[in-house]
Amino acid sequence: MSHHSVHIHPAVDDGVKRGNDSFTGGKLYCHCSSDQVEVTVDAQCAHNHVCGCTKCWKPEGALFSMVAVVPRDKLRVTAHEEKLEVVDPTAAIQRHACRECGVHMYGRIENTEHPFHGLDFIHTELSRDEGWAGPEFAAFVSSIIESGADPQNMDAVRSRLKELGLPPYDCLSPPLMDAIATHTAKSKGGL
Repeated sequence: MSHHSVHIHPAVDDGVKRGNDSFTGGKLYCHCSSDQVEVTVDAQCAHNHVCGCTKCWKPEGALFSMVAVVPRDKLRVTAHEEKLEVVDPTAAIQRHACRECGVHMYGRIENTEHPFHGLDFIHTELSRDEGWAGPEFAAFVSSIIESGADPQNMDAVRSRLKELGLPPYDCLSPPLMDAIATHTAKSKGGL
């Protein structure tokens, strides 16, 4: 398989948009044709990336999801909250999805001991607003095999990610892994 025929995610397949430094947030919408769930985010996102894990919501036909974080206090549901339900109450990230169309609107970590507590996870492609920070890397790349991707195509997938400027990792990016390790060391009194 040629890496040019690999479709990562509709938001990046034609190139990665880098965002606008003065952007201060926008609204996210589920895919329902009426009574859409609306989430308002009053901040630019951070650590946007394409993710190959099996838990994140992916648009139809995408190998990866696209997910970023925002401060928890900058996100609020502003329409049709009654349509939201947590997909897996046992997961570290409580993914709030529209029960009608299935789109994950945001993910929240309730465990105050978790390194990413205080950050909510969002899918910026659910917004009509322009200016969101673009994805910077690819996480959990090997996990797409668990979602049905052909293991024989992984070299082509990684080549395409690199071509798009999205360094592939089978974990999170080095700065995020450093943040997790720092949190762990502090919680154990090591720092």
